[in-house]
Amino acid sequence: MSVSATTEEAAGIAELEEIYQHSTARKLTLLGVLFILLIVIALVATATGVAGITVADVARVILSKIIPGLQLSTVSDLAETIVMELRLPRIFLAMLAGLSLAGAGAVMQGVLRNPLVSPFTLGLSAGASLGAAIAIVLGTSVLGSAFIVAGKYLIVVNSFIFGSITMLLIYGIAKIKGAVPETLILAGVALGYLFQAGVSALKYFSDNEALKDLVVWLMGGLWGASWETVIILFPIVLICLILLERYAWDLNALGSGEEVAMSLGVNVDRLRLVTLMLATLMASSTIAFTGIIGFIGLVAPHVCRFIVGSDNRFLLPGAALMGAVLLLLADTLARIVLAPVEIPVGILTSLIGAPFFLFLLLRKKHQYW
Repeated sequence: MSVSATTEEAAGIAELEEIYQHSTARKLTLLGVLFILLIVIALVATATGVAGITVADVARVILSKIIPGLQLSTVSDLAETIVMELRLPRIFLAMLAGLSLAGAGAVMQGVLRNPLVSPFTLGLSAGASLGAAIAIVLGTSVLGSAFIVAGKYLIVVNSFIFGSITMLLIYGIAKIKGAVPETLILAGVALGYLFQAGVSALKYFSDNEALKDLVVWLMGGLWGASWETVIILFPIVLICLILLERYAWDLNALGSGEEVAMSLGVNVDRLRLVTLMLATLMASSTIAFTGIIGFIGLVAPHVCRFIVGSDNRFLLPGAALMGAVLLLLADTLARIVLAPVEIPVGILTSLIGAPFFLFLLLRKKHQYW
C-alpha cells in the first residue's frame, strides 16, 4: 500500500470520526433542550390552575423545601399547600407516567421492529383494565383475601399483575410458535380482544356505582396523584430506564435484522425477553395508578425518532423525555380548558394523539428500519 493511499484512508477515518462526534454532540444537545423544556413546562404547569399562583411563587416554595432554613415570607401558607400537596404530586406523576409509557413504547417498537407497537396496542393496557375491573366490580384481588387489608391498592395491584401476566402470556405463545415479532404482535392483539371482552362482561353485570368507577378508571387520569404514589413509581421507572439503556447497543444491532444481531453476538431471544419484561414492569406500574392513557407510548417515540434518529442510545431517553413533555402538556390542558371541570387526560391524549399520529404517517417519506 502506498503512502498516499494510507494518508487518504487516515483522512477518511478522521472525517468520519468528526462527523460522528458532531452528530453525537447534536443529539446530546437536543436531549438537554428537551430536559430543560420539561423543567420549564413543569414550573408553568404547577403555577397553572384555578388558584392564582405565579411561577415565582412555585420556585420560592420549592426552594424553601430544598434549602433547609430558607425563609420566604412572601409565600402564603395557602400557596405552599396548593403547590406541595395538590399540584406538585400530580406534576411528578404526569412526568413519571410520560417517561414510563413513552420509554416502554420505544423499547417495544425497537424489539419488535414495528412502528405501530406500544403498551396499548400490545394488549398490556387491556390486561391491566381487566385486573382493575375485577377489583372495582367484584372487590377482590388475584392474591386472595390476605391482600384485601390494603384495600386502597386493590385496583393498583390487580391491574399491575394482569398487565404483567399479559406480556408473559404473549411471550409464552410466541415461544411455542417461535419468538418472531409477528407472533408477539398477533398474540398481543388476540389477548387484547379477549381481555376487552372480559371488561365488557364485568361492565354489563356491575351495579351503577361500580360501573361509574370502572368507566372513570378506563378513561385514564391523574386524580390519584400523591407523594406516596410518586415515591412508589419513581424507583421503578428510574431503574427500568437505566437497565434498558444498557441494552441500547443490542437494540441497535437488532434493528439491522436478527441475523446481523446474532452474528454480532447478541442473544436475540434473551434480549427480547429481558427488554419486554422491563418495559412491561415499567408500563404496568404506571397504568396501575393512572388508568388507560393511550397514544403517549405510540406517538412520543415517533416524534423523538424524527428529532434524534433511530440510535437507541439517544432514542430511549429522548422518547421518555418527550413522553413526559407531551403528557404534562395534555394534563395541564385537561385541567384548565373547562375549569373547574376536569377532562380525563386519557380522552385528551387520544383526541390529540390520533390526528397527530396520522399527520406524521402522511408526512413520513422514509422507512423506520
